[in-house]
Amino acid sequence: MDNEEVLRRSQAACDALSADDDGLKREVLTHAGNRWSLGVVHALGVAGKLRHAEIGRRMHGVTQRMLTRTLRQLERDGLVVRHDYHEVPPRVEYALSDLGMGLLVHMIPLWTWVIENGSGFRSARATYDDQVKPETSQ
Repeated sequence: MDNEEVLRRSQAACDALSADDDGLKREVLTHAGNRWSLGVVHALGVAGKLRHAEIGRRMHGVTQRMLTRTLRQLERDGLVVRHDYHEVPPRVEYALSDLGMGLLVHMIPLWTWVIENGSGFRSARATYDDQVKPETSQ
């Protein structure tokens, strides 16, 4: 794909995000940059159905509150399906929906690009840090 095609597609995507349901699209797009959302999507993609605690164990550092909030947001946006077995004690499992699997599939090229360009990011940061000296406090 040449630069002209990249710019054309980029503009088309921006135009689509500026349509009437702009807020919805941007809110759903935040999942692609959210550490916890991507962690849940990845965990469910790899393992299939998981209970809340099982997801939490796979995601180092997430609090129970943040995991619950993330699962609710993903469920609301149709990326995760919640199945309540209506048992005592309660048993609830989560799984990726088709939309959630689509997000996971489409994130792989971005993750690959980030991994492949890690040294370039480190080099750019070092160059920047060498050129921009922190201001001294007065």
